[in-house]
Amino acid sequence: MTNITDSQIEARLVIPPGRMLDVFGERDVVLRRIEEIVDCEVIVRGNEITLKGGEDAVNRAESVFNGLVELSEEGHHPTTETAERLYKMSAGGDGREVLGDVILTHRGRRVAPKTRNQKGYTDAIRKSQVTFGIGPAGTGKTYLAVALAVDALNRGDVTRLILTRPAVEAGESLGFLPGDMMAKVDPYFRPLYDALYEMVDPAKFQAHLERGIIEIAPLAFMRGRTLNDAFIILDEAQNTTPQQMKMFLTRLGFGSRMVVTGDLTQVDLPRGNMSGLHDARRALAGVEGVSFVGMGRDDIVRSDLVMRIVDAYEEAEDQSEKRGG
Repeated sequence: MTNITDSQIEARLVIPPGRMLDVFGERDVVLRRIEEIVDCEVIVRGNEITLKGGEDAVNRAESVFNGLVELSEEGHHPTTETAERLYKMSAGGDGREVLGDVILTHRGRRVAPKTRNQKGYTDAIRKSQVTFGIGPAGTGKTYLAVALAVDALNRGDVTRLILTRPAVEAGESLGFLPGDMMAKVDPYFRPLYDALYEMVDPAKFQAHLERGIIEIAPLAFMRGRTLNDAFIILDEAQNTTPQQMKMFLTRLGFGSRMVVTGDLTQVDLPRGNMSGLHDARRALAGVEGVSFVGMGRDDIVRSDLVMRIVDAYEEAEDQSEKRGG
């Protein structure tokens, strides 16, 4: 790195010839995206890159290119999204250790954390017996938990997966849905099925369901059980009561771990009822073996529009509180 002026600096990077396709992308699509998002000049001659601009901008751009090279050397194939994520994380340091944590690979698709908070969440799940992931929609709470559950099953760390959620109505009525009770609650479990379909071969998934290796059931079905050697996920936990949450957590048996996910801004319980997720966060803070990980708008990995929707609702709620309701 060399100084050009007091406010401008220059840095030169050399991309190993065998890594140029990964770093630049097919038809330079990754390189072009980097040029669009960084705040400095990017000059490319062969495999040499020169960065010119303010010190912070150059350092962040340099971090992106170095991260792409290191990910490529580890066997990853970076995309434009990888470059964007590295750039966002470059404001707080190197993001390669986040994107390089591949949990699961299925049909060529890699499941990995995409933000620092998501990385903290996956690390907490690996370390703690009980992990709470709390944050808005789109932050990967359920998806990453399911990926870690499938990975644990594949590794033989557990013998079964149990996925549950409270069948709390959000404007619809179970009584008007057709079929028996399991058919009635089936729509509530679509997000869990969708995640599993992306990570388990359909034939194996069906066989696992039939043999009880994978169990998807309403929270009420957990009462009275002791769950050993299992990876258990409670989804939409903001819609539990404190009594239901205590019942669920005390099902934990030997060799098992639990992940509890929820969004405290989307409670569908009757007005005046405390959320079991809120109560657990208060009651279990500091308990050994229990971790709480919070995620926010910057961890949303869906469309940018989802971020703007979350922001709009939060702003509207703030204004409502200021007006007194």
